[in-house]
Amino acid sequence: MPLHLGSFVRWRSGLVLTWICLFSSGFTFIGGEHAVTVTHPLPAAFSDLLPHFLVEPDDVYIVKNKPVTLTCRSTPATQIYFKCNGEWVHQDQHLIERDVDPATGLPVMQVKIDISRQQVEKIFGLEDYWCQCVAWSTTGTQKSQKAFVRIAYLRKNFEEEPLGKEVALDQEILLRCHPPEGVPPAEVEWQRNEELIDPKTDPNFFITVDHNLIIKQARLADTGNYTCVAKNIVARRKSSSATVIVYVNGGWSTWATWSACSAVCGRGWQKRSRSCTNPTPLNGGTSCEGQSVQKSACTATCPVDGGWSEWSKWSPCGADCSMWRSRECTQPTPGTGGKECQGLDLQSLNCTSEQCPQTASGAEDVALYVGIVVVALCLTLLLIILVLVYRRKKEGLDADVADSSILTTGFQPMGIKPTKPENSHLLTIQPDLTTTTTSYQGTLRSRHEVTGKFSMSNGPLLEPLPNGSHTLHNGKLPSDPNEFMNRLSSQTYFKTLPRDNVNTSYGTFNFLGGRLTLPNTGISLLIPPEAIPRGKIYEIYLTIQTKEDMRLPLAGCQTLLSPVVSCGPPGVVLTRPVILSMDHCSDACLENWAIRLKKQSYEGTWEDVLQLGEEVVSDPYYCQLEAETCRVFTEQLGRFALVGESLSMAAAKRLKLLLFGPAYCSTLEYNIRVYCMDDTQDLLKEVMQMERQLGGRLIDEPHVLLFKDSYHNLRLSIHDMPQAHWRSKLLAGYQEIPFYHIWSGSQRTLHCTFTLERQSLSTCGLTCTLCVWQVEGEGQSFTLDFNISKDIRPLDSDFLLMDNCTPALAGPSAFQIPYLIRQKICSSLDTPCPNGADWRLLAQRLKLDRHMSFLASKASPTSVILDLWETQHFHSGNLNQLAAVMAEIGKQEAMIFLVSDGEC
Repeated sequence: MPLHLGSFVRWRSGLVLTWICLFSSGFTFIGGEHAVTVTHPLPAAFSDLLPHFLVEPDDVYIVKNKPVTLTCRSTPATQIYFKCNGEWVHQDQHLIERDVDPATGLPVMQVKIDISRQQVEKIFGLEDYWCQCVAWSTTGTQKSQKAFVRIAYLRKNFEEEPLGKEVALDQEILLRCHPPEGVPPAEVEWQRNEELIDPKTDPNFFITVDHNLIIKQARLADTGNYTCVAKNIVARRKSSSATVIVYVNGGWSTWATWSACSAVCGRGWQKRSRSCTNPTPLNGGTSCEGQSVQKSACTATCPVDGGWSEWSKWSPCGADCSMWRSRECTQPTPGTGGKECQGLDLQSLNCTSEQCPQTASGAEDVALYVGIVVVALCLTLLLIILVLVYRRKKEGLDADVADSSILTTGFQPMGIKPTKPENSHLLTIQPDLTTTTTSYQGTLRSRHEVTGKFSMSNGPLLEPLPNGSHTLHNGKLPSDPNEFMNRLSSQTYFKTLPRDNVNTSYGTFNFLGGRLTLPNTGISLLIPPEAIPRGKIYEIYLTIQTKEDMRLPLAGCQTLLSPVVSCGPPGVVLTRPVILSMDHCSDACLENWAIRLKKQSYEGTWEDVLQLGEEVVSDPYYCQLEAETCRVFTEQLGRFALVGESLSMAAAKRLKLLLFGPAYCSTLEYNIRVYCMDDTQDLLKEVMQMERQLGGRLIDEPHVLLFKDSYHNLRLSIHDMPQAHWRSKLLAGYQEIPFYHIWSGSQRTLHCTFTLERQSLSTCGLTCTLCVWQVEGEGQSFTLDFNISKDIRPLDSDFLLMDNCTPALAGPSAFQIPYLIRQKICSSLDTPCPNGADWRLLAQRLKLDRHMSFLASKASPTSVILDLWETQHFHSGNLNQLAAVMAEIGKQEAMIFLVSDGEC
């Protein structure tokens, strides 16, 4: 039966404040607006225990409008209620759960309440909203800890944002950041170029307790945009970016050796130079102070011209009625480059009749004089015949060549048979016999072969003409290639021309054109028909510059994208552009690059002659950039290179990674050489030739890596080796190649060596993983698994150096489309057609739409299209495909492609 008690002191809210009752039995309390019913008395064994809390309410934050839940759990307890900011929470707002602890048998009570944002916002003043739970037992009460309920927020504006700085290399950098006000307080992290900075992985960074960022020693890779990021459970705020530029002040290189004395005789000058490249100023760093050139007085030993001695006495009169005397060039003897004596060193004189011995004259003297006269007449007649033959041959050589035998089979390089295409169809046409022609006498041959001697009765010697052009005059071609290279190198413009024959091709060409190729380098020069004026014969060379002193002066973000290629001689007259093909190593994304074609002037300075994407059709230069190859159309021969300037950090160069090891290893140590070089065939050839001399072998296929302009160095490391058999002797965890060494291209064959050591000579199998990555960027890993003793693959057996093309081809053998058929196609497609079935449709079908303006500026657009097709498809061109394109255009001339070998 319930017991009603009236002794309660009531607060203004109507909740019970004071309890004056004993909990010895079940009863009911009525307190104002609600009643509390106790129906779970404690067992007698636990009636003397005070309640203790198993779970107490914790501080919580209200995010936006989501309510929070406070939980209280106690044992042994008969009742639990929450009290918030001094007021009891209504019983209806409590969620009560009862249970019994199986271990002790004590009753366990858990109570939960929800707190909304509106409840917290009703509290005014400086005091925070708090809640506390109170637990009762028959013995007494216990209060839990206070749990504070706060509304979470994060303001938008930073109290202090980082500021950009420019610092010198290796200096300390301090970037300040005071995050916005927020509840709970914001956590701070730093980003560089949108990537998180982790001081644990890079100890060069340090974040202070007041959220400032310290860079202990500035590196080039630390150049970038830094952002302070503040975040808590409500929001995430980013400060404005602070640009940090790490600059490098320039330093002088060592002095070069003194030059030769300027004077040949007596007092003169000599000089030496140095360059501001140790290091090169970067990112606005100061240039070197002082002079780059020093001069010094010098004295050269003067040459001594030779002088004659006195004449000797006359000799006795001889049987031929003559006497002689001599002198010597010994007073003084010529020296130090002095001139030799001028004049005769032997002099003769007829004797007088008294001194001359008397001899009888008779029939023998008459026969002698008659014989001399006959011989003189024969020599005169032979000389007249030779002059007539020479004039006739010269007239035949200078005449226009239109003989069909020359257009199809003549004009071949010496010792070279033209190869047939893989298909059985040939581009050929019967000659037009109605055209008046003159016969061609003599042959023109490739002069690249060193062993085969070359001669021509009216061959040329290369001489500069007053107008800068070069042609061929009477003389004899040198049969020795070294003589040809020495002759070119002796001229002023060709002082830097390489003298080796490995990287040079040359040949003699006339109006039928031809092709020069540097095998295994991706470099070639196509001389189209009619590019050389009729009646002219040019001796043309193609070479690649590999000397370090020929590297281009680069500045800022510029980088060399191609080899430096020379073709010449400069100044020759061309009536239409030739096509120079060479590899490049850019990613071909023009939106990330400003790519320029550079040409060296006669004075030796490099000039920009073309920027890709900003071509002017009236310029003598044009460039087509393909995925890996650059085609340069030029009407002027010279020295060219492709240079790129990155417009963003997304610009990337293609690097080729080559892995080499020793072909034979008889020691415990085993070295793996990793080359990182520009992805061009000429560098690949250079490395392969160098490794062949070192006795190395390729241990994995080449790999391509994109190297971005992010100022980050390239790191290489080897992992996952079987520890029981191999160990690395590298002290650091990785090797690093500086960014500038790769990006500048000043060092052609960068490489690093990993030295491994095997535990026993019997260990031959090696399995490991090579990791290559750019700092704070994506990388690649390659698994190596090979036997260091049994692998006997040749160095270039599988992939490399397999280009066996002929270095020089002259005339029809250099082209897939015969000369007369080419003229037929050009005359058919050059004329504009109302339905568009002309050269424009041909360019569209061959995917040359981008070059329409350039093609339209030429007198024969079709011939330029065919030139480009010949350049792209010389080795793999399919004439049937070109015939199919002609058929789609609707030209009947396509039938000429379908002539069989027998009909030809």
